[in-house]
Amino acid sequence: MTRHSMTTELMPADGIADQVRDIIARQAVVPIDDVGPDVSLQALGLDSMALVETIFAIEETFDITVPFNANETDTAGLRLDTVQDVIDAVTDLLAHGNG
Repeated sequence: MTRHSMTTELMPADGIADQVRDIIARQAVVPIDDVGPDVSLQALGLDSMALVETIFAIEETFDITVPFNANETDTAGLRLDTVQDVIDAVTDLLAHGNG
């Protein structure tokens, strides 16, 4: 996969959401239409290993570092229970220049 450096200035919020949904859909091996904002990652079948792989894919795609610990559900105030949680976390990390 090619590494992309993206900022919120270059990519609108809906573009970020679409990219995150696409990554989650690929990792969960489900159609993107099943990856709605309120859907839990657990409902999509993402176990802890798949979540770690999803985080790696997000970090590579957006050129950010996600402060995530698979052994803790709330790492550094980061909540990753639903698709929208992930979208919000990526948007926030990009807005604050994390990279």
